[in-house]
Amino acid sequence: HKFMHWDKPILTDSGGFQIFSLGRDLRSGGIKNVSADTPKGPGSGARDDIQLISSKVSEEGVHFKTPIDGGVNHFMTPESAIEIQEALGSDIMMVLDECLPHGEDKDRTRESMELSLRWADRCLAARKSENALFGIVQGGMYKDLRGEYIEKLAKGFDGYSIGGLSVGEPNELMYDLTDHCTNFLPKDKPRYLMGVGTPEDLLECIDRGIDMFDCVMPSRNGRTGSMMTKNGDINVKNARFKEDPNPADADCTCYTCRNFSMAYIRHMFMCNEILGARLATIHNLHFYIDLIREIRSSIKEDGFLDFKQKFIQRRSSC
Repeated sequence: HKFMHWDKPILTDSGGFQIFSLGRDLRSGGIKNVSADTPKGPGSGARDDIQLISSKVSEEGVHFKTPIDGGVNHFMTPESAIEIQEALGSDIMMVLDECLPHGEDKDRTRESMELSLRWADRCLAARKSENALFGIVQGGMYKDLRGEYIEKLAKGFDGYSIGGLSVGEPNELMYDLTDHCTNFLPKDKPRYLMGVGTPEDLLECIDRGIDMFDCVMPSRNGRTGSMMTKNGDINVKNARFKEDPNPADADCTCYTCRNFSMAYIRHMFMCNEILGARLATIHNLHFYIDLIREIRSSIKEDGFLDFKQKFIQRRSSC
């Protein structure tokens, strides 16, 4: 917290998802270049500027190497994943788990889920701090495996994450599986859906009992010139904004909208000036914070369902 001057809570992932999502064939080895068909959706973990990680999973942990540090061999265990997160001082830590891509068969998914359950027990036993530790629910796209996983998962966790979604499956399947998992998870512990998502995803999944989310979308979209508004998303690089003196959203109170026109932000993107990406990201983050604030208010006033319907309809009709 002190190192990066952040006096608010820090949540960290164990690193397992990043290893697994960047190394598509977990059992093989061999570093491969990112291809055009590598998943890069919300929560995919993939980046355009690095190669895929080479990794190999075993009962003990995961061996991996990445060209970022010259291909040095690393070995992460459930115990070392917790040790690293405790050293960072994470307020909310995640267990080490194996995340599978969409489309794995049931036998492979069961094998993976049983490994993740054993790793979860080891993570819980390894914790030495009082910092919160969340278990992660796996089980692929199979409802019965998801329910079995939750039943077998240790009860000593401070919250529960739903992992293995937003990996290429249709939205309706993600919503259905989320709804299924929240029906089994404790009502008195936070429920966290990992790697999700769009404003519409947040509303749909809050409706299904989710409390927490994380997603790169506000910053990743901002870097490409996509700015989110209640009237739909705007591509600031479009020629129609070349001389537009207005902000992205006249009702928005973020730093970007209070100080800069669409024409200026577009000019920054056209010049490949990083300020454009920063201003768009500031706006998108503000948009998400405002959205969550409005959602909380609507829940307190017992008007969430009406708010959800109107918000989604407004964005889809513009």
